[in-house]
Amino acid sequence: MLATKLVRMIETHFDKLSLELAAEIRTSDRTSDFRKIRPEDLQLSATEVYGNLEDWLLHKTDADIARRFTMVGARRAAQGIRLHQCAWALMLTRDHLWNFLRREAFADTLIQLYGEMELLQLLNQFFDRALYYAIEGYEEATRLHEQKTDLQRARDFATSIGLMSPAPDASSSVEG
Repeated sequence: MLATKLVRMIETHFDKLSLELAAEIRTSDRTSDFRKIRPEDLQLSATEVYGNLEDWLLHKTDADIARRFTMVGARRAAQGIRLHQCAWALMLTRDHLWNFLRREAFADTLIQLYGEMELLQLLNQFFDRALYYAIEGYEEATRLHEQKTDLQRARDFATSIGLMSPAPDASSSVEG
């Protein structure tokens, strides 16, 4: 595949790319919720994608992408990152790669240009799927949290009208 050389170039520079991306996400007004997350953790997330890009693009199945990015979406929901900011961060991750390729990859021939176009198509396909599954994971985590909240409200109401006994307080001790 012609794009392999470009992917390897990205993987060679993954540390720098990950560091730059983490800084970009933390400073963007569109991803301000990510300031709650330690920069090292953001960089680690970017490293997972950038450092293993060939694997993600060529070897991982749709199920692999679904598994990973559903978890990413659920984790971002639990961290209090709003959905639109989660989506924007994934778009920044893709765009950061595109900008790197524009700076570093120079197509001298039609064949090299074809390789770049091939890589851009693979990147788009990967990030489209990653975004879809991250949103799916985020929504599922939010739905489960809301159900839990509804259940807690129902328990509180049932307790208040005497249908249920109050839940035992974990901090109180039973003496016998």
